[in-house]
Amino acid sequence: MNKHAFGASPDSAHNTDLAEADRLHNLHPWAAMDGWREDDFMRVEAADGIHVWDSSGKRFIDGPGGMWCVQIGYGRKEMAEAISRQVMKMPYASPWSSTSAPAAILARKIAEMAPGDLNNVHFTTGGSTAVDSAIRTMHFLNNRLGRPEKKIVIAREKGYHGSTYLAASVTGKERFKTRFDTEKRLARFLPDVNPYKRPRGMSLDAWCDAKVADLENMIAEVGADRIGAFIAEPILCSGGVIVPPPGYHKRTLEICRAHDILYISDEVVTAFGRLGHWFASEDVFGITPDIITCAKGLTSGYLPLGACIISDRVMERMTGPDQDVLFSNGYTYSGHPVCCAAALENIAIFEREGILEHVRAITPHFQNRLRKLGEQFDIVGDARGMGLLGCLECRPDLHDESFATQMQFGTRLDAICEEMGLIVRPLVNMAVFSPPLIITKAQIDEMFDIMEAALERLSVEYNG
Repeated sequence: MNKHAFGASPDSAHNTDLAEADRLHNLHPWAAMDGWREDDFMRVEAADGIHVWDSSGKRFIDGPGGMWCVQIGYGRKEMAEAISRQVMKMPYASPWSSTSAPAAILARKIAEMAPGDLNNVHFTTGGSTAVDSAIRTMHFLNNRLGRPEKKIVIAREKGYHGSTYLAASVTGKERFKTRFDTEKRLARFLPDVNPYKRPRGMSLDAWCDAKVADLENMIAEVGADRIGAFIAEPILCSGGVIVPPPGYHKRTLEICRAHDILYISDEVVTAFGRLGHWFASEDVFGITPDIITCAKGLTSGYLPLGACIISDRVMERMTGPDQDVLFSNGYTYSGHPVCCAAALENIAIFEREGILEHVRAITPHFQNRLRKLGEQFDIVGDARGMGLLGCLECRPDLHDESFATQMQFGTRLDAICEEMGLIVRPLVNMAVFSPPLIITKAQIDEMFDIMEAALERLSVEYNG
């Protein structure tokens, strides 16, 4: 493909001007405050399939799939047409005073796909607001039941749930400094569930027992009468694709039910095909939560949309005869008709092309290639994942596990991969993968061949 095939500008002055505009005026998420005006981000000019092109025309494999979200891949003409049709027909309807066909149809479709009695879909603007809505639902429920003290949320270290105030308050990214306030009275955090961190010689079963005991001990310490919810990603994705030990999810759900604590499953990453199913909670981990949050893959990143899916059981407990009590949570863009039309087309593409089946078919090859890198290189401490989710956790210097050393390693790995045409998402000393679900076996090999070559170079640099 020629370097300007997707519109990369040949005008270097134009490129320089855009770079300056971005540096001086575009405050990116998670910007480093010691030098954000000097940051020079790759400008993605175009995308197709599993690839993106930068402003120079260079092609890259998109290893993270955007931000864990581009399930059906880039450049889908049918998505553009579905979005365009809805824009021209009716681009917006107020969710306070009306509904739209796309919102109604999508709500029914999600209810059909969700496990158990999760039949009530509250549309949001993304994952953070879906989590916010789930926590507010718990607040509303306990206020309705006359239990105003039952509001604490138990969450987990390394869990990520979003950037809004409530979602950030239950996020456990303990290695990053922040100067934002969070509601510390609201959350309690359980220790890391990562099996890679278990003591040498401890079995997975014993580790699971210990992690379940962490929850039981927290409930005993805080008091079940003060705990309203337990929020858990089936896989802690931004924390490093941490897969809890087998049986953990079922046992923690049983404990929550015994203490009347709502179980919120944050499936913002794992829903919509990432593990080969519409939702992972029941089909992969055998649990039916009280609330599921989702976003990202719901539209494959083509437009912003999230959902907080609430069980009939919870809704029935919130419903009452007093007419002046409203479920006063919602957003200007709740159930946005264009976003819902995009989600419906996204689901239709999944069904037409058998994408869930494709993910289940190629997962063994993806996971096998990933784990072979862990066996091949001493600087890789752990290679883990499930479905089309993967993580390489590296250990560049066993004698220096400082944050600075590990950040330096991650930055170097990222740079080498980009040089060779692969985008990865470095998380300190980890590289994570969540490529578009349409990726082929040959493209998986190409992606991991590049990572293998990058690790070979780094092994020489670090080991001599």
